[in-house]
Amino acid sequence: MAETHKLSQGAHDRLAAELDDLTTRGRIDIARKIEAARELGDLSENGDYHAAKEEKGKMEGRIQHIERILENAIITEGADDSDAVGFGSIVSIRWPDDDEIERYLVGSIEEQSDDVIVVSPGSPMGEALMGASEGDTVEFESPAGVSKVTVVEIG
Repeated sequence: MAETHKLSQGAHDRLAAELDDLTTRGRIDIARKIEAARELGDLSENGDYHAAKEEKGKMEGRIQHIERILENAIITEGADDSDAVGFGSIVSIRWPDDDEIERYLVGSIEEQSDDVIVVSPGSPMGEALMGASEGDTVEFESPAGVSKVTVVEIG
């Protein structure tokens, strides 16, 4: 069974637009680059040709990745309960001995935006945050050992 991917409507729309762009303009641009490199001559020593072929491979990999995500996507409305951390919650946390507050979105990396850090609900920190309420301190295993964070705000 294929893995399902929870996405907000906005992330789904961004991925669909990226897929459309890659399968139309992206493929045309790569084909032009490969053709222009072929015209330069000997392909065995043609750096432009090899770079264009590598770029094509990476682009096709991204296309396949997006297609798999969209085929198995479940559109979420965000967190179900604003009193507890859930999938789609934006959580403000404070690390011990640090006055700075960091904002995390508990969800898929495809939800990435500039103003929040994405943490997977399946990661140690994400699992610890799931179900937590404002004021709770949660513990989780990190590369440095056991870490603690306090939930300052959910919203």
